[in-house]
Amino acid sequence: MQKKHVLFASALGVSFLNTVLAPAYGADTPTSQSQSQSQSQSQSPADQPQPQPHAPSPQPVVGKAGQAAATPAQTRAQAQAAHAQAQTGQQPASYFAGGTPPDPTQYLPPPPKPGSLRHQTDDTAFATTRGWKNDARWALAASDARLHLPDLLNSFSCAAGFTIDASKTPRLVALLRKMGSTEVPDMWKGKDYWHRARPFVGTENAICTEEEREEIAKTGSYPSGHTMLGWSLALVLTEILPDRSTAILQRGRVFGESRIVCGVHWESDVQSGYLVGAGEVAAMHGNPAFRADLDAARAELQALRNTAPKPDAKQCEIEHDAAVHSPL
Repeated sequence: MQKKHVLFASALGVSFLNTVLAPAYGADTPTSQSQSQSQSQSQSPADQPQPQPHAPSPQPVVGKAGQAAATPAQTRAQAQAAHAQAQTGQQPASYFAGGTPPDPTQYLPPPPKPGSLRHQTDDTAFATTRGWKNDARWALAASDARLHLPDLLNSFSCAAGFTIDASKTPRLVALLRKMGSTEVPDMWKGKDYWHRARPFVGTENAICTEEEREEIAKTGSYPSGHTMLGWSLALVLTEILPDRSTAILQRGRVFGESRIVCGVHWESDVQSGYLVGAGEVAAMHGNPAFRADLDAARAELQALRNTAPKPDAKQCEIEHDAAVHSPL
């Protein structure tokens, strides 16, 4: 199968942005960066077989003290190597450098146990959304899987009320890159600690990024990295554009829900991703450098909104419909 990468983790379309976040963006798909070095085309939903009946959720591997086993060293080493291979420039320093980052393994609840009421809710959400495969919501979920900076920023254009062009927002891009360097290691800590199996593992059900099926099956599902990054961006944009806060936060919620629709995360993974994103941004606010970078991005984006074109009306309708019909 030809690999059509989710495009936020690699070629950014603007030359100075090609120093992309190697581990930072592409949080749920550690090898996707290198795959996309030569793949710049956007992903479009492809015809896929009808989803099979949902199979029982796979049991997690249990280690000491009932904890899920850590990611095998070989798999983790491969993921780290892929990150390094994809990196084309020096990674920006963390806002937590020299400090103490929030530890999701301590403040998050553990993922639901198979057979629990919470896990039944997870199963129901996964099974229900398999029937959305040919809908516009499925296509939006595939689009939201692209952690390519221009795509990610543009995905919030309807919420912002104007087109957010990454090539015209270098300070915002720099802020997001450093945020990624800061929060993604904490997200990986949670994934490695619990190493929860993703919902499609052990089934033949369709997911919206079939080209990544084999690779993401190797990585932990809890918490959702895409959700963390999308919610973090929503919080930052809310501070920059407070008059658009309702629409921006709504879009951040939908962005996370796309991971459920896509079939690559459980509902509880996404809910934990919101918590991690909020926790990381809150902690970053304690750093004067973060606040200064946020102020610079605010001035830049406020100036852009006066000249930027309006977002595509049809796309805005699709996003609004997704917000109304939540899978949660």
